[in-house]
Amino acid sequence: MTTARPASSRRSRTRANGDGTIYQRKDGRWEAAGYVLAPGNTRKRVRVYGATRKDAMTKLTEKIAASNRGLPVAAADSTVSAYLVYWLDGVAVHHLRENTHTRYGAAIRLHLNPGLGVKKLARLTTRDVRAFLDGLRTTCQCCTQNRDAVRRTCCAIGQCCDKRLSPLTVTYVHAVLKSALEHAVREDELPRNVARNVKTTTPRPQRFQPLTAAEARQFLRTAADDLLHALYELALRTGLRKGELLGLHWEDLDLDSGTATIHRSLQCTRTQGLTILNTKTLASERRIALPTECINSLKIHQEQQRGERQAAGPGWTDNGLVFTNPKGRPLDPGNLTRRFRRLLHKAGLRTIRFHDLRHSTATLLLEQGVDLVVIKELLGHAHIGVTAGVYAHVRLRLQRHAIDTLGTALGQGADAPDDPPTAAVVR
Repeated sequence: MTTARPASSRRSRTRANGDGTIYQRKDGRWEAAGYVLAPGNTRKRVRVYGATRKDAMTKLTEKIAASNRGLPVAAADSTVSAYLVYWLDGVAVHHLRENTHTRYGAAIRLHLNPGLGVKKLARLTTRDVRAFLDGLRTTCQCCTQNRDAVRRTCCAIGQCCDKRLSPLTVTYVHAVLKSALEHAVREDELPRNVARNVKTTTPRPQRFQPLTAAEARQFLRTAADDLLHALYELALRTGLRKGELLGLHWEDLDLDSGTATIHRSLQCTRTQGLTILNTKTLASERRIALPTECINSLKIHQEQQRGERQAAGPGWTDNGLVFTNPKGRPLDPGNLTRRFRRLLHKAGLRTIRFHDLRHSTATLLLEQGVDLVVIKELLGHAHIGVTAGVYAHVRLRLQRHAIDTLGTALGQGADAPDDPPTAAVVR
């Protein structure tokens, strides 16, 4: 006689309405299926797979949860455009910083959707991606995005400006597409990432023109009378990024021991405006030693800020920032760039980017023979390969010094004794 299964056991294996179904396939994998919100405010049945019951159930639960939040869940039979919307607003938004998310959205809106948006995700091929990227490289973007029709310029008047995307932008658009398709592969929506099969040429790194030692001295002499003298001293003597300088708080500085803790950055975001965020990577969080010149200039700046606080009175915004406007509010990065360019003009120096002060710091340290590991820690690079790659160039003076050193060795007289031969060790 068979024993009836307890009612509690039967109820525990019964899934609630809307939770979907799950079962094990003949090939051993688990398949889960359920109805979710699709583009066009419709409902569709999606299937996900996993090596275990838990894996499959987790994937389905995530899709249903996103659907309940009102996010359309794209699947392989949807268009590339629909999947990119799902990926950007339902997946990437949770692990990207706001500015990066905005740049991803611009790449999708301006390039990926017009070029590949109508294609079915499951039918997207390597040839489609290659043809799309080739079109980005060779097509005038004013004509592609119909800017000329609105402004009555370019092709609209028969004089194409031939404005093409830079190789760096094409590579960036390709990277966004690869990231989206890689997530589709992880969710078992696609068997492979076709964008990875397309190789793009590595764009040439942007050449920068760091200040020479003489130019750096001239810049600091001119900046001595500027209200932001301490900021320029820090930028050139420590290599801090613009956002790290503007996000620096007094509590981050220990002027007695001569150190600074870098763990925040000022960023301008679309929704919050000027806001203080954590540094982008863990390696960017660091503690650096402050030169004596920076300590002295910071003490002078601190006294200057106390005077501004008293002059502003109740209008002062006390946020603890080291560098502020006369009302205590954060300095706008764009305004700092304009002030920096005026200072360069006043010093009689060529125009460079503010970020080139950071490059100047590293280059000058390399010229003085400072170890690459020390420079990497000072700049806050994640890997020493980044430091070595950015500063792989060797300035002409260093090349000449190396060649002259070798020439001296090879030009010794015939009577000059050679180094003793090195004994070979035989094992």
